[in-house]
Amino acid sequence: MKNLFAATYAPMKDDWSINPGMVGPYADFLKRNKLSGVFINGSTGDFVSLTTNERTELLEAWADHKSNGLYLINHVGSNSLKEAEILAASSVGRADAVAAIAPFYFKPSNIQQLIDYCKSIALKAKDLPFYYYHLPVLTGVNFPMLTFAEKAKEQIPNFAGIKFTENNLVEFQKMSLGHPDLDIFFGVDEAFYSSLGLLASGWVGSTYNHLSPLFYKIKEEFDKGNLQKAAQLQSFVVKFVETLSSYGSFNGSGKSFMKKLGVDCGPSRYPHPTLKDSEIKNAFETFENIGLSEYFSS
Repeated sequence: MKNLFAATYAPMKDDWSINPGMVGPYADFLKRNKLSGVFINGSTGDFVSLTTNERTELLEAWADHKSNGLYLINHVGSNSLKEAEILAASSVGRADAVAAIAPFYFKPSNIQQLIDYCKSIALKAKDLPFYYYHLPVLTGVNFPMLTFAEKAKEQIPNFAGIKFTENNLVEFQKMSLGHPDLDIFFGVDEAFYSSLGLLASGWVGSTYNHLSPLFYKIKEEFDKGNLQKAAQLQSFVVKFVETLSSYGSFNGSGKSFMKKLGVDCGPSRYPHPTLKDSEIKNAFETFENIGLSEYFSS
């Protein structure tokens, strides 16, 4: 399977400072589990809770481990266009590509404003591919991506595609068919199975950190035509997300659960929870009882 990317957590020490020393073991873990690349400093990585310097520190740490073959996409989006431009410029020579989410406090009122924002960022890293990060459920910015892509191709020289994180398979299919020259990454892990026949260029998500063997198995069964089996396996993903989300939020719980897999990413920043060891143990027992634990990354 091509292009399975982990949306990575931000490793932290017990005092909530960045822990760059954990990035090496984290990168090795992902490569061992057959991930193609990483999407750093994104929503999973709590970018809104990090300073510009911290995001740069994480970029530098991941760049130091690019030799392991992981393709590195650095998310640089921000409510501050100036900050996003600084982060994009700092990606040159370190990342393989950059991405940016829409500003979500003062929002663009039309597609052209969004393209202007993206272009200003993309040109600060003009030799790197630029991806727009479409996440309307959190940003409240939801323009037709088919139209956005048409205009972006005309106005942004290094526009390479979209990280499409919206549970809207009809629109995703329109994008995949309408722009075969672009990389259209699917970003809703719980609907992975449903996306397999829709010409995705790849997949970017949080649960690929934990469950990459499961996703490879889903794809294997899908390719064999065992659709019922593939759908049953996909239900494990939904159960995994729902179980960890029940502790307060998936971002914090998912980060804590990495400790059970041998990658201690440390605590989560407010408002995401940091699970107690007893809670991690209880969650793992739930997954053992339903037969999910055999599909964990290791």
